[in-house]
Amino acid sequence: MDIKLPNLGEGADSGIVVNLFVKEGDRIEKGQAILELENEKAVASIPATTSGVVSKIFVKAGDKVSVGQKLISIEGSESNSPAPQPQKSAPNVETKQEVEVSQDDPGETSSPSGKAPVAPPSVRKMALELGIDLGRVRGTESGERISMADLRAYVQRLQSSGGAKSSATTKPLAEQVDFSKWGVVSKKPMTQLRQVISRRMVENWTTIPHVTQFDEADITALNDLRKKYSATYEQKGARLTLTSFALKIIAATLKKHPLFNSSIDEVTNEIVFKEYVHIGIAVDTEAGLVVPVIRDADKKTILELSKDLEEVAKKARDRKLIVDEMKGGSFTISNQGGIGGGHFTPIINKPEVAILGLGRGAMKAVVRENKIEPRLMLPIALSYDHRIIDGGNAARFTVDLVAAFQNFSENEVKI
Repeated sequence: MDIKLPNLGEGADSGIVVNLFVKEGDRIEKGQAILELENEKAVASIPATTSGVVSKIFVKAGDKVSVGQKLISIEGSESNSPAPQPQKSAPNVETKQEVEVSQDDPGETSSPSGKAPVAPPSVRKMALELGIDLGRVRGTESGERISMADLRAYVQRLQSSGGAKSSATTKPLAEQVDFSKWGVVSKKPMTQLRQVISRRMVENWTTIPHVTQFDEADITALNDLRKKYSATYEQKGARLTLTSFALKIIAATLKKHPLFNSSIDEVTNEIVFKEYVHIGIAVDTEAGLVVPVIRDADKKTILELSKDLEEVAKKARDRKLIVDEMKGGSFTISNQGGIGGGHFTPIINKPEVAILGLGRGAMKAVVRENKIEPRLMLPIALSYDHRIIDGGNAARFTVDLVAAFQNFSENEVKI
């Protein structure tokens, strides 16, 4: 019996083999993981659909495989049941799910061949804005799926023939540069996860008018509280960090300024105000930047937030996050203080409308009551979507945020 790559779901139809867990001659059981596959959605463990002995392996680490492709052959198989769905175990940095619309979808435009064009929502939205019939665009991905590159290429062909709308703007064709002309170089393929990060960052930056508000917060007293209660928290199995305080502070500030906890419905041109406060935490991993979400941050104690924070950070670094753990965020924190640096301009995590960047706290000479004192100052950087948030809103949010850092109540941290 041949075990083939099952349907990966969510519009994903291929991936890269990361690890092989079996070798020829191994005895395996039904449901046992045989390999690990990475695609732009997640890293999935592909399970065996039957028990038996591995007689042949058709793939190796680094191979790109597609749905239906043979992975291994099994001798003495005991079952020929359909493949179970892959067990997703790694992060997806996408902020919204891309799914292919079925051919019987009433909104589909028929192609010349009579088949409905297959494309993700981002491509469909762009085509709608440009007034382009996707049925005329040739898809080059598996299953004739239309990618954004296919749409850009089509628009460029129209422009060259004078047939495109004058308002259509597209990314110029990439120019390949031979860097080896100037010296020795080496190359490393971008992982599919890194390609997703790259694509999403470009999309977020180019579709959202960013403005960043900078300030500093005096966290001398707050840091004293952290030191005072750190050992107590460790006894409870949690690490009390600056981000623990930041989660509590930002949750409270978002309740006072609900516009920063909203999103834009770009289809209906409505502002969606969320009753919940789900805060994303940007985590730096070897595989790339991922943003797991801590749910209901406004309803949790600092101890609960500290435990949640440590759990999601560990799962992110171990690539054990599932897709749903990175969806539904209403605001994001990017804390670079553990690495270093001061102010920076964080990119908004669409469809959110704001993100807070935290730098490393530094001792500075500060004038207080006509005296110069050494104080621990925290750089903060608030990037916001200028389509719905104005400078006055951002200034008021920042003033309240700084005050919350500087006047944090000890009662909030006591256990």
